[in-house]
Amino acid sequence: MQVREGLIPTALGTAVSTGAYAAKKFMPETVAWGVIGFGLAHVVLGSIDLVQHRENGEKNYSVH
Repeated sequence: MQVREGLIPTALGTAVSTGAYAAKKFMPETVAWGVIGFGLAHVVLGSIDLVQHRENGEKNYSVH
């Protein structure tokens, strides 16, 4: 089974952000927002990978 590149960081980032938001009242506010931001960063970076490595036959023209 092949997993698309970027899918794992996106899913884990979503889980981390959601979990931190749910547990926000059990930890200091700055720590909670730091963990939420960390998760959201993974969602953004994973989404970028998903868009860049589409497997629908489109050409991916990137500058190296």
